[in-house]
Amino acid sequence: MDTKTRLAIEERIRGLTKNSIAFLGSGDFHHISSVLIDQFDEPFSLVVFDFHPDWDTLPPKFGCGSWVTQALKNKNIRKCVLVGVSSNDISTGWIQTGNLGALKDNRVQIYPYRHKPSWVFLRRIPENVSLNLKKRFFGSQIYWNELAGKNLADFFLSIIQSLPTKQVYVSIDKDCLKKKYVLTNWEEGLLSLEELATILKIIKKNLDIIGVDIVGDYSPVFVASKVKTFLSRVDHPKDIAANHFSNSFINATNQTTNLKILETLLN
Repeated sequence: MDTKTRLAIEERIRGLTKNSIAFLGSGDFHHISSVLIDQFDEPFSLVVFDFHPDWDTLPPKFGCGSWVTQALKNKNIRKCVLVGVSSNDISTGWIQTGNLGALKDNRVQIYPYRHKPSWVFLRRIPENVSLNLKKRFFGSQIYWNELAGKNLADFFLSIIQSLPTKQVYVSIDKDCLKKKYVLTNWEEGLLSLEELATILKIIKKNLDIIGVDIVGDYSPVFVASKVKTFLSRVDHPKDIAANHFSNSFINATNQTTNLKILETLLN
């Protein structure tokens, strides 16, 4: 998303109620979250459910893979908690382009559902409560604080209690969920819908939710040029679960999950 497009979106949403639940479409549009977040001028915490960390430091500046990095430029975001991140983006090699500096002072915390240890070479990794570090001669090995095997209610309550603000903005990419609950144009995650609902209930009970956005619905990928087509094919997984189902089944599956999330947030 270039600056012109971002300004057009900002103008389109100007005057709309910002304390709302916004459905933004597929995960390819998750970067619109950063535009919605910038509407708030009070201190708040950001909780993101996503299979990917979306914290890349490489171009594009306003893309679905880098929107968290851009959002963190907003000093009103006191802390960002990434939940369910389990993709290769935090694996050895790929993690080198991540916004590792944001881990300093625990401003960003990453809690994968499940992920093997990752190596980082020739970069300093700040101490962080969401990971354990073993420093080696040429780099560091990260052991992630996984959600798998934990009592999620108790564990996430401890995270909530450590947040520096009562206000929280929640961003949900449904690709954090298993394909049983959602069919997207990305990889499938590892969280169950019940686990997501459990965490959302804890957030709702203990914090003031100032806004929510939800992505992760399915849409075919269409791009405007041959170059962007090539880049899209490189970026997106070749085989996704949605390829094996009809559009009606995909829509019904995603709609059921959307309604469950809404019911959890509104009841």
